[in-house]
Amino acid sequence: MEGDGRTLKRRHLIYYLEVHDDDTGELLGHLVDITTQGVKLVSKEPIEVNRVYRMRMTLPEGYFDDPHIHFEGRAVWSGNDINPDFYDTGFEVANLDKEARKVIIKLINWLGFND
Repeated sequence: MEGDGRTLKRRHLIYYLEVHDDDTGELLGHLVDITTQGVKLVSKEPIEVNRVYRMRMTLPEGYFDDPHIHFEGRAVWSGNDINPDFYDTGFEVANLDKEARKVIIKLINWLGFND
């Protein structure tokens, strides 16, 4: 998308992986797309913006040694999805550790649509 400040092309995933708040255990939403700098979730409830969340993403079985990846993301925007019963929220992901970065790159390469 031009003009939105994004430097990496966002990849849409085939699987909508669950992402939970690592502090409360509550489901934040399902992963819609991802880069090493950010993620977009779709959820039933709105997500508070300008807040940092410790997140836990459930990984697809059979692809990774660990069943989850943990990272922090700051909710930078939120709004209604194309389906008005859902909300989309964009998270800026910074300070990924080496292992988390590897997992995200594998997710993009293995599960992303080839576009």
